Amino acid sequence: MQGVHGRALHIDLASGSAEPHPIPEPVAVRLIGGTGLASYLLYRWAPQGVEPLAPDNPLIFAASPFIGTGITTASKVAVVTKSPQTGMIGDSLSSSYLAIALKRTGFDALVITGAAPAWSLLVVDDGRVELRPAADLLGRTPAETAEAIRARLGAGFRVAAIGVAGERGVRYAAISNDGRLAGRTGAGAVMGSKRLKAIAVRGSGLPTVADPAGLARAARDLAARSLGPGTAKYRELGTAANLAFFNRLGVLPTRNFQQGEFAGAEAISGETLFLEHRTDKHACAACTIGCEHHYRTRDGGPAREGRLEYESLFALGSLCGIDDPNAVLRAAALCDDLGIDAITTGSTVAWAMECAERGVDLGYPAAEVPRFGDASSLLRTIEAIGERRGIGDLLAEGSRRAAARVGQGSASWAMHVKGLELPGYDPRKLPTLALGLAVATRGACHNRSSAYEVDFSDRLAPEAEAQARARAAAAAEDQAAVLDSLTICKFLRHCFDDLYAEAAELYRLVTGVPTSGDELRLAGERINNLKKLFNIREGWTRADDWLPDRVLGGEAGITPERLTALIDAYYRVRGWDADGRIPADHLARLGLADLV
Repeated sequence: MQGVHGRALHIDLASGSAEPHPIPEPVAVRLIGGTGLASYLLYRWAPQGVEPLAPDNPLIFAASPFIGTGITTASKVAVVTKSPQTGMIGDSLSSSYLAIALKRTGFDALVITGAAPAWSLLVVDDGRVELRPAADLLGRTPAETAEAIRARLGAGFRVAAIGVAGERGVRYAAISNDGRLAGRTGAGAVMGSKRLKAIAVRGSGLPTVADPAGLARAARDLAARSLGPGTAKYRELGTAANLAFFNRLGVLPTRNFQQGEFAGAEAISGETLFLEHRTDKHACAACTIGCEHHYRTRDGGPAREGRLEYESLFALGSLCGIDDPNAVLRAAALCDDLGIDAITTGSTVAWAMECAERGVDLGYPAAEVPRFGDASSLLRTIEAIGERRGIGDLLAEGSRRAAARVGQGSASWAMHVKGLELPGYDPRKLPTLALGLAVATRGACHNRSSAYEVDFSDRLAPEAEAQARARAAAAAEDQAAVLDSLTICKFLRHCFDDLYAEAAELYRLVTGVPTSGDELRLAGERINNLKKLFNIREGWTRADDWLPDRVLGGEAGITPERLTALIDAYYRVRGWDADGRIPADHLARLGLADLV
């Protein structure tokens, strides 16, 4: 098989040892790479019941066959671990040059276990591994850390680093590289628990591909299509364009999901940001789309510039009742500096804001408690979270744990699934997405289920039966698993006439393995079942597949009874039993039984 190295590098931080391990070809073929490969390695290397912040919890970085081939957007590294937020699989992706550097080391994945004796920098240079002291890097932002490391090591190194939040064990700390974050599910906290401030990677060798000439033609064609109408929104306004659109539809989460419309939406809309705050745009490594837009504050204070995407815009804006674009920009830049996920940050702060609104005693001075619409309290609270100072120590646990500690009924407005806070889509009017959020193995996540596309289109009537929505939700999950394992951008999916058939042909050109569209589709199903299998092993039950009570009922009608019917239908579509468990014969049919 070409396009891959066929081996992973296991690094034990406690001893400093590094040992290559072969990746069996059936694993590489059936699970593709990226998230699929990393999920397999997690299942293999994580001891059953391991605590997420214990040394034995593996932190895994995985590449894919497409990385380094010239296929547009194929520059994502998969970061997978057992999540300190959910206690289940935590899988994140980040587009960066780190993915290409990892692929050049001669390995398809790094499996990092143990904890270093002291704060360290892990250097992987063409497969040679070294632990270096890093105490002098503590307290620095990820960007400052990367700059210092490159000055120290020389050219060619790519750096993944944590900020103060990762150092101090904030459960939703992220790992940053090239200004992009593997943000959700708390991989940065796991990295910090290993006393690993940063990883520097450099390599010089890519594997060969099966058909270089054919691949070059196909890659050029796909790059040309990536500049067509299917990606126009992302190139022109970026994902921030969603805010005004969602507000018009009444699905923009506002004031901790108390409403679906925000009176201040125009002030923080993508259009306003473009006209009044935009500075330039950026593209990830190997990307022809360039969806990342940067903006600058214009409020007369110390200038801050950074990127804004829809999810950070909603979470730090409408969700907290903030309509000042300068404040939202400062909050997003602060999240990046501290190395924390903006969605969980905004959602957890919004939970605290609602506690204040309802008169709940959080156990801290009133001056520390944030308030809806108060931008200064938002910024002050984010700083406190990153440093685990005062009320920030409570909120650094995320909304589920914070509510469990505070009590007083506050769990009713902690907006999470499995411990992962809801993204910026109000599910009350989006029944297919509501199902997708409830059952997703990662917790509430729109990136693992693009089921919202069914709700926004006319493909299903509002009264569509549960079975039809279940099929659509499962299909969306499987498509996401394939894209995340090939490690190509989801924004590219609308550039294909037949995603599975054309991606299978690209896979053949890279690996030499004849693959059909149906086989690739089956791989997506296989990967999602593998993730579910890990969760079951770690204690998942059917009760975990549910939504916050706040979004059940109301005029749109995602009632508990309807959600139950949708979940029942989803389990049937998946071939699982009534409790959501996977029968042994189903694992065999999927080609998983002999792998796990």
